[in-house]
Amino acid sequence: MKAFLRRYRAQLRWLAGLAAFFTVYFPLRTCRGAMNWLCSRVILPLEQALGRLCSVTSVSVAEVLILSGIFAAMFYLAWQVRCLVSRPQKGRRAVRMALTVLCAGLSIYAGFCLLWGVFYGADSFQDKSGLTARGGTVAELTALTERFAREVSAAGDQVQRDENGCFAVPRSEIFAEAMSAYDGVVQVFDCLKKPAVMPKAFVSSRGMSYLDFSGFYFPFTGEANLNDESPAAYLPANICHEMAHQQGIATEQECNFVAIMAATSADSAAYRYAGYLMGYVHLSNALYRVDQAAWQTIRDSLPDAVRADLRQNSAYWAQFDGLVNTAATKVYDGFLKSNGLTDGVQNYGTVVDLLLAYYCG
Repeated sequence: MKAFLRRYRAQLRWLAGLAAFFTVYFPLRTCRGAMNWLCSRVILPLEQALGRLCSVTSVSVAEVLILSGIFAAMFYLAWQVRCLVSRPQKGRRAVRMALTVLCAGLSIYAGFCLLWGVFYGADSFQDKSGLTARGGTVAELTALTERFAREVSAAGDQVQRDENGCFAVPRSEIFAEAMSAYDGVVQVFDCLKKPAVMPKAFVSSRGMSYLDFSGFYFPFTGEANLNDESPAAYLPANICHEMAHQQGIATEQECNFVAIMAATSADSAAYRYAGYLMGYVHLSNALYRVDQAAWQTIRDSLPDAVRADLRQNSAYWAQFDGLVNTAATKVYDGFLKSNGLTDGVQNYGTVVDLLLAYYCG
C-alpha cells in the first residue's frame, strides 16, 4: 500500500483535493444565503469579466478551448495506449492513466459545479422577479396558444423570406441586433439587465447539432455560443436564451421564458417573430397533450410561411437523431439532476406555466 501511495502520490493528492471540494460543495449548495452571496459577489462578476475579456475577439474562445481539449485528450490517450503496448510495466502505466483520466474528468465537473452549478442553489428568476409559475386550465392554455398563433402570424409577414417562403433574415443582421434585444424586457423585469457581451457563432455548429444544442453558455469564458447552422428563424430567440444564462439564470425553462419575453418586446421584427414562434411551439406542444382538436384548429390557422418555418426546423433536427444525440441528452440530464433539478431535462416544460402566470395572472 505504501508503494502504491508513493508511486501515484500526485494523482491521489489531486483526488483528495477534489473529494474535499465536493464534501464542502454539495452540503453548501443547499444554503441559499451562501449561494446568493457567492453568485452575486464572486462568480457572476468573474464570469462577466471573463466575457468582456474574451469579447476582444469575434472568435469563440470557448470553441478554441473545447477543441484543444478534445485533441489533447485524443493525443494523450493514443500516446498512453502506445506506451501500454510497447513498454514494460503495463500494469503501473494502466493505473496511472486511469487515475489521470479520473482526475481530469472530475476536475472539469468540479469547475462546472463551481462556475455554474452554484446558480442552481441561488435565487431563481422567479424569486427575483416575483413571478411564480402556475398551472392553468385547458381554456386558458387554448386562449394563450391562439394569442401566440395570431401574433406569430402577424410577425411572420414582417420578416424577409426566401423563394420557398422560409425565414431568410441574414444571420449577420440577427447577431448585430443582439445587444439591443433586452431593451424592452428590462422595463418589465427590473431584475434583468441589458447584455454587456456580444453572443458568438460557433464555427463547429454541425457538431452542436449532433449534440442537440441550439446554443450553450460556457461559464469558463462567460461566452454565449450559438449554433449558426440550425434554422435561422429560431436564432434570435436562442440568442436571448443564452444571454439570459449570462445573467446568472440557470434553469432552462426560465431562460426560455426570458428569451420569449425579451424577443417579443424587441424592436427588431426578426426577434419578435422568433420570440412568438418559440412561445407558440411550447404552448402548442402543451395543448396537444390535453386537447388535440383545439391544437389542430389553431395549427390550421397558421399561414403557410409560419408552417414552412416549423417544417424546416423539424426536418433539420430530425437528421441528427441517433446515439450521439441520446447520449448527450443523458449526460446533460445527469448534470442537472446532480445539481438538484430532480426532473432533469424534463424541467424545460415549466416555461408554459410561466407564460400562463404572466399572461393570465
